[in-house]
Amino acid sequence: MIKNTKNIILKTDNLTIGYSQKKRNKIVLSKINIAIESGTLISVLGKNGIGKSTLLRTLSKVQKPISGFVYLDEQSLDSYSESALSKRLSLVLTERLPESQLTVFELIALGRQPYTNWIDTLSRVDLEKIDTAIKQTEITHLKNELFYELSDGQLQRVLIARALAQDTAVIILDEPTAHLDMYQTINIFTLLQKLVKETNKTIIISSHEINLALKLSDQIILMTENNLQFGTTAALVSQNIFDTIFPDTLLKFDKSLEQFVIKSS
Repeated sequence: MIKNTKNIILKTDNLTIGYSQKKRNKIVLSKINIAIESGTLISVLGKNGIGKSTLLRTLSKVQKPISGFVYLDEQSLDSYSESALSKRLSLVLTERLPESQLTVFELIALGRQPYTNWIDTLSRVDLEKIDTAIKQTEITHLKNELFYELSDGQLQRVLIARALAQDTAVIILDEPTAHLDMYQTINIFTLLQKLVKETNKTIIISSHEINLALKLSDQIILMTENNLQFGTTAALVSQNIFDTIFPDTLLKFDKSLEQFVIKSS
């Protein structure tokens, strides 16, 4: 598949992100200017508490920016109605789902709510989108199971399938591998990489799995206390960006491997 490298799907203009704290704005990061192409896998990296979730929530209009702008398809995010935005951008958060008796199929079908009629009747197109999402995430064998009986890895695939069924150009996932073991984490990353190639959707994921993200992502958003860096792994490595992420620790960055390794004694 040949990608249009000039098709910018999501961008920011002098964006400042943060949140309200005791009636004052707590600024996390300022002057964020990034332009994300369609059909790419983007990983947001940084230390715990650096503001990765705040950035993703701002990019998805869950919370307002302190200042600046976010544009989706060259249109200001503020100008989108909730209904219109739900057809262009989907969000998968880390919060636990409320208890219910929903099956996997029914949970994925909720992704079609932006398109269904007032009585939530699924059309032929809706059913086709759901079926495609189930096949793309390789969970056909789970579709009649109750979702709360699934393993964490299986449930994450179901939530990704729900986002696929929503059929948006952009999918944002906040720490989708947070509760997974190494095997399932690799599975989710490779699934997302495969989905980007097959669907040409833009997938943005925050993660603590730095080495894996550096290997599998098209581009990296690296957040530090003072700034944000954006580019390919190779480009950021050439600028020595990773050398000071973990100062005075047991880790060092190996430029030849493009990975963090344990320092030798």
